[in-house]
Amino acid sequence: MSKKPNYKPGEFQWSFLLPKYWGIWIGITFLMFLAILPWSIQYRLATALGRFSFRHLKSRRKTTIRNLEVCFPEWNQEQVLQNAEQVFIDQMLGVFETLNAWYCPKWFDGRVEMEGLEHIENAQAQGKGALLLGTHSTLLDAGGYVCAQYFDPDVVYRPQNNPLLDMFIYRCRSTIYTHQIDHDDMRGLIRHLKNGRAIWYSPDQDFGLKQGVMAPFFGVPAATVTAHRRLLKMTKAEAIPLYFYRDGDIKNPKYKVLIEPPVENLPSDDELDDATRTNLIIERQLRIAPTQYMWFHRRFKTRPEGWDKIY
Repeated sequence: MSKKPNYKPGEFQWSFLLPKYWGIWIGITFLMFLAILPWSIQYRLATALGRFSFRHLKSRRKTTIRNLEVCFPEWNQEQVLQNAEQVFIDQMLGVFETLNAWYCPKWFDGRVEMEGLEHIENAQAQGKGALLLGTHSTLLDAGGYVCAQYFDPDVVYRPQNNPLLDMFIYRCRSTIYTHQIDHDDMRGLIRHLKNGRAIWYSPDQDFGLKQGVMAPFFGVPAATVTAHRRLLKMTKAEAIPLYFYRDGDIKNPKYKVLIEPPVENLPSDDELDDATRTNLIIERQLRIAPTQYMWFHRRFKTRPEGWDKIY
């Protein structure tokens, strides 16, 4: 669990100038240099770094391969390995795309397509908030940036343990998102939804059963959070699926944002049915671009009693 900061988000502290932070400052400067490189160099670097990470981050590689084996049983072992390596490459591409969104946003000009924006506009025209159900995409904040070209999004975030890194990321994200809402700030989240805001929310990770239920994910029982049901019930907001992904030739990519109609009868009276339907939405999204998802997280670490462990 991340430690609660004792400062305001994005606030500079004079202690950040102490020697213990110099390594991070050097890293931040290096990231800014990477952001100004041409895309032709960025994607080559990302490919090399992704392959290097796939070979050497053994635990993450093992988890990724196992997740793909479980979720895509129709793939043979060669396909699993190829796609697992591509997950790491896409993750590194996502780092460069995020840096471009923070420092060189004009790079995205003419590269973005939006479908279904009217679903958010209709909800807000009725005075309702929009809880945008999405995934932990490897596009990271680049996805938020392309969305921000069409509507005004907020985001739920988890503070970084390192205060300098937290300030850096928070300030960079402030150029994209109007509001960044701490994942523990339930009151703030409710307030913004009641005020008609559109908030990107990803209910796609395993936080155990204290915050969820076991529901099928790609046909496999997975601990599925249900907090969004309570948010929707308290705020009368619309649950609107949103997915963004990279499309086309990696040397000249396009970015697509798909917004689907509001999910009917969510929340219902059946918690398990709601969790199942939410997982089906995420499954449908992930099948569009399977390797642009953070499969290196242990999505199935919680197992039903009597079931074999997956990892």
